[in-house]
Amino acid sequence: MQIRTPLVLTETADKFDILATVAGGGVSGQAGAVRLGISRALVEYNGELRKKLKDEGLLTRDARAKGAQEVRHGGSAQALPVQ
Repeated sequence: MQIRTPLVLTETADKFDILATVAGGGVSGQAGAVRLGISRALVEYNGELRKKLKDEGLLTRDARAKGAQEVRHGGSAQALPVQ
């Protein structure tokens, strides 16, 4: 499971109970946000875990976002209707 990855990688899965509440976005985006939050919390708990987590890319935020909508377009990725 994507959320448990930082705990399994650092062998701390049995040391913590985690309760997270998320809102907005899709299931995959929420899982990624929780995974990043757990990774950052582990680094605060023990700074020596940073290298392991960083090497696996677990401390990197996914910066992709939906583009801004334009007024006359139906959405950010749609073209103007042909007239």
